[in-house]
Amino acid sequence: MTSRVDIVREIENSGVVAIIRMQDPGRVRAVFDALAEGGVRALEVTMTVPGAMRLIEEIAASLPSGLVLGAGTVLDPETARHAILAGARFIVAPVLHHGVIELCHRYDVAVVPGCFSPTEILSAWQAGADVVKVFPASALGTGFVRDLRGPLPQIKILPTGGVSLENVGEWIKSGACAVGVGSAMLDPKAIAEGRYEVLTANARRVVESIRTARAGR
Repeated sequence: MTSRVDIVREIENSGVVAIIRMQDPGRVRAVFDALAEGGVRALEVTMTVPGAMRLIEEIAASLPSGLVLGAGTVLDPETARHAILAGARFIVAPVLHHGVIELCHRYDVAVVPGCFSPTEILSAWQAGADVVKVFPASALGTGFVRDLRGPLPQIKILPTGGVSLENVGEWIKSGACAVGVGSAMLDPKAIAEGRYEVLTANARRVVESIRTARAGR
């Protein structure tokens, strides 16, 4: 088993967490593989996907080396525990729930709660959050992350919501340790048509944008 410290390091190194939020669970594995082929190393299956726990268990059982699997949209400790037992190595939530943080640390699993205000972000960090998801980031903009990093440089920030193929580099330049990207990479039309190469191309574009942004930071 990999420690939560190692998982956070992998997420930071990857620079992006792919958020898989779909209504057709039968296509999740193909989407997962297409994103991985494009260089994405951290992938999150949200609890809104039908049969999410079973999917996490199936994917975790055959997870290629170098990939990190997480569960997203986790709202309570009970769901977090089930996801961890299914094989999730990091837990992402849209809100701050101290019980979820405590449960994840009990299992040595990385936890990424969602926060919005500076006070909430600091509270999450002080409670032990490994990374803090700024959500919805679209309502705040890259300037918020840059300004926040001034007085709170120790906090690892992962903006989610509003991160696109065009602006992913700007979020990294603003000081984010990584970004959460969903629909920008997971083109619904391409998935419906089985054109998974589109997802691979999108993933490669995101990975390259992150690499370029970090090189120029």
